[in-house]
Amino acid sequence: MILSPIQFASIAIAFVEAAYGRKIQNTGGSIALEEAWSIPELVGQAGNATAAQNGTNAELRANLLDIHNQRLTTMNENHVDYMVISCAQPCIQALSDPVEAQQMAVHVNNVLAATIANNTERFGGFASLSMHNATAAALELERTVKEFGFLGALVNDYQQSGHDGQTLLFYDQPEYDVFWQKVTDLDVPVYFHPRDDIPIILDLMFSHAPFLKGPAQEYAAGLSSHILGLCVNGVFDRFPKLKIIVGHLGERIPSDLIRIDTQLLRQIPLGIPMKKNVTQYFHTNLFETTSGNFATDLLNFHIGQIGLDRIMFSIDYPFVNIPDGANWVQGLAKTMSKEDFNALQRGLAEKVLRLNE
Repeated sequence: MILSPIQFASIAIAFVEAAYGRKIQNTGGSIALEEAWSIPELVGQAGNATAAQNGTNAELRANLLDIHNQRLTTMNENHVDYMVISCAQPCIQALSDPVEAQQMAVHVNNVLAATIANNTERFGGFASLSMHNATAAALELERTVKEFGFLGALVNDYQQSGHDGQTLLFYDQPEYDVFWQKVTDLDVPVYFHPRDDIPIILDLMFSHAPFLKGPAQEYAAGLSSHILGLCVNGVFDRFPKLKIIVGHLGERIPSDLIRIDTQLLRQIPLGIPMKKNVTQYFHTNLFETTSGNFATDLLNFHIGQIGLDRIMFSIDYPFVNIPDGANWVQGLAKTMSKEDFNALQRGLAEKVLRLNE
């Protein structure tokens, strides 16, 4: 989709109006914010993955390209009031050429804005960003927030770079401070999402057991290291108001906080930059969602570890079926107080995403 100047201007005006008087559907249903979408130029990145349990690759691709048809119909059938859309992994993070990556990020954001502009009561957007250059990423995020009313950004783990795509950029380094400053100034969250690793990592780490590629092990192992890198390298100390969201119940980190915190104490004599521990950052900077991890006992454990005020509902569509997530969260209404249930299924998301401002 190539937008004319007139089309672009009309979309920007519509989103600015929405941002200054945002109204989302509220029938008492849920808000979901790790929900994937793609464009024809990038949908091939899905490879041979399938749609949820027992789905097909063709179904996955069709669902990724759709917003207003089967996606919205299933939302209506399952009491999902609002969905935040983002580009399916690895998206821009797989583009190692900085110019191509920046151009594609702008294109993806423009197309997403145009696609959801006629139904902002049901859909919002997270920006896709090229992370080759922190200043360029900051400016693109600012553009999408101010012109389109986007709610923040979603990055798919590390950014590939270099002539062979094997140089990996992580955003816990000082050169990204200009980006984190802009994120803080805009007061929006950045969602960290896992991605398929580059071939050399897959060969070294998973050739012995290729069944562990993807959500079973690869994703959590990779992304948790990136999140912990933000902690130990002092990003949250430099930007204490920064808000980072991690899916799949925190990529397992809140399940292991005691061991992580205890072992990192050993790094203090070695000059570790972090001023707090990871548990504390989960109370001040980090949030998690339930995307693709509908484990009630684990949820309750995490509530004890980090608090319900750090946990939001999400689904992980179309890699997870909407009814699976919706039925699970609605079932929690039987065991949670009305206030706690509302906070989990939508209340905290409204606050973090500033949906009622």
